[in-house]
Amino acid sequence: MLNKIIRILYYSLFLLTPLLMLSSTSELFEFNKMLFIYFGALAVFFVWLLKMYSQKRFFLTRTIVDIPVLAFLASQTLSTIFSIDRHTSLFGYYGRFNGGLLSTLAYLVLFYGFVTLFDKSYQEKLLKWSLFSSFLVILWGLPGRFGHDLSCLLYTGQFNNTCWTDQFRPAERMFSTLGQPNWLGAYLAINFFIGLYFFFKSTHPERQGESHTNWILNLAQDGKRRFYVFGFYLLVNFSGILFSRSRSALLAVSVGIILFFILSYLTKQGKKILKKSIKWTTVLIMLLVAEVFLFKTGIDRIDRLLSFQPAAYKTAPQAQSSTKEPKLSSEITESLDIRKIVWKGAIELGKKYPFFGTGIETFAYSYYFVRPVEHNLTSEWDYLYNKAHNEYLNYLATTGFIGLFAYLFLIATVLFILLQRIFKAKKEQEASQLLATALLSTYITILITNFFGFSTTTINLFFYLLIPGVVAAADSLVEWDFAKKTALYGLIAGNIVLLYLFVSLILYFIADTSYSSGVNYAKAGDYQQAAFHLNKAIGLHYEHVYEDKYSYYLANLAFIAAYQKQNDLVSKLINLSTLYNNRSIAASSSNVSYWKTKGKNDYLIYQINLDKKYLDDGVKALSQAEKLAPTDPKLPYSLAIYYSLLSDEEAAAKDNRNHEKLKMYKVLSLNSIEKSIELKPDYRDGYFLKAQLLKKFGDKEEAKGALMHILDKINAQDKEASQELSTL
Repeated sequence: MLNKIIRILYYSLFLLTPLLMLSSTSELFEFNKMLFIYFGALAVFFVWLLKMYSQKRFFLTRTIVDIPVLAFLASQTLSTIFSIDRHTSLFGYYGRFNGGLLSTLAYLVLFYGFVTLFDKSYQEKLLKWSLFSSFLVILWGLPGRFGHDLSCLLYTGQFNNTCWTDQFRPAERMFSTLGQPNWLGAYLAINFFIGLYFFFKSTHPERQGESHTNWILNLAQDGKRRFYVFGFYLLVNFSGILFSRSRSALLAVSVGIILFFILSYLTKQGKKILKKSIKWTTVLIMLLVAEVFLFKTGIDRIDRLLSFQPAAYKTAPQAQSSTKEPKLSSEITESLDIRKIVWKGAIELGKKYPFFGTGIETFAYSYYFVRPVEHNLTSEWDYLYNKAHNEYLNYLATTGFIGLFAYLFLIATVLFILLQRIFKAKKEQEASQLLATALLSTYITILITNFFGFSTTTINLFFYLLIPGVVAAADSLVEWDFAKKTALYGLIAGNIVLLYLFVSLILYFIADTSYSSGVNYAKAGDYQQAAFHLNKAIGLHYEHVYEDKYSYYLANLAFIAAYQKQNDLVSKLINLSTLYNNRSIAASSSNVSYWKTKGKNDYLIYQINLDKKYLDDGVKALSQAEKLAPTDPKLPYSLAIYYSLLSDEEAAAKDNRNHEKLKMYKVLSLNSIEKSIELKPDYRDGYFLKAQLLKKFGDKEEAKGALMHILDKINAQDKEASQELSTL
């Protein structure tokens, strides 16, 4: 019975995890998948405890990957201990969730549960469940490709694509239940080679003593049907990759296919399989190529060749002045160009924190420390990058060289085992060798897609669990017997801990739904309901993200209460807002966003009571944020506003002794906005504020120049700039 439960748990992980999504949570996709993986790990551990209790002995299968696994876990633990934000390193960045120390522990529990408890005779069935799940994922995403997204139908009742924002365009790039096109592409690339394994196995099954005649009869009766099924799956899978427009996934599959055939050709058994299926292999490749011609790749250079359209001739470059001006453009920056900039920042972080990095999953905070100034000239200049978009550089930045080497050591060990399985397989182990070849190609796809992106929950199930679990040979069984009473006490203690963790998991889920409701109410301007739901979330589960949002909502409520003349309530709300803002900063003092929140809160409170103290506090908060993020143009922009307000305060004092301060604040205001523009030369709002400040301080000619720069260099159709210019 327990063995059957174990199988069901692992089947469920690979069947349901890719499909899970829920609109009531703060993040539709990864949060729900991560919680399900936590649940699966706890359930596996619970069954493990029951088996040990029933057998009155502790047991754990040791494997050939134990040393790299333990080395990797040790590096992650040390990185968490020395992290700039231990809570984030433990639970993961809020919004991504996957990647924290707890998630790594969950994957490793599932790995050791798999090699210890899961019957290896059911491994192929598990792979088929994965294929079935991926097929459902494709079917779910396909209608969105034609303007009728099933997720919109499920959550809004409208069978169209209008429920998604401009960042999600399923008609252009399919993402289905995975959340992003590149995540879908990476997931389908993995399953492509699992499907390829069954495709070739159906043409050449292991014979195990059968006569040649019986083998052919078996293929005709059963194998041929499976051959067509898996061939059809491969075509559907590849079309899904093309519809995702994921270049990294397309590259991964291309490299994987080449590697698969090379490795197969280099082995006697593999060559035999290819020779037996050469006809159908040729047909499959031709159909895959036909799909490329039919659906295109989304890569302009390749698609022009596929359409037999010559590349447009480039006009001769115009003469340029000796002074190179920055490119001022509102066009969308090529994603690879942005990645190169982010990678540069990640490398700098690795140099700055060489041993243990800044802490697991802290890239969202630490990238600001070294953020290259050229990032400000991209179309995503104000995006928060919570990953380095390169898994290896992400490990370098957040876990240092120790973490990166441990990660690469784990990868190298798995690759070594796979190659060993391929080239040292015996003649009667053709299917095992074929599986190892397919899994090696699968593993390579993960390494490639992770190079251009980062791992997600679904991908990590394969990276940490399935592939190592299938190929890792058992080294030995660690076991010892214990008395009946000891077994009982151990079971009780273990169940108490597991019950606590299960309850915590449920509370975490409820807290997130409350947090999500609060954020949605805030977007609608209902700060009272927003604060109510955030307060509920804080009571259920600790997250400094909740406290940060809560403090801002309370500050807005105080502003509304002041407008309504509820003075007693205003004072309480201000004190409460300040309390939670200070708590969030104390918990994560390197988080630039929290210092920005303090700056926004102080500005709101200043508008309530016109107390100059809050302007001074706001300047201190933004100055601290500027130390953490020296290349963020929004910070000097905000400081320019604060200094302008302080100059107004000094001007209103009508005290000659304040003349020097008045002059100082004017200079600081103009210097700050100038710094903002230097950091981002195409900063439209920066130039507009500069014009307003110059006009306010009496320099109308310079103000005209700033506005003309907007119209000449940034946007000739800027109505607000034109209107402001007409007043000068």
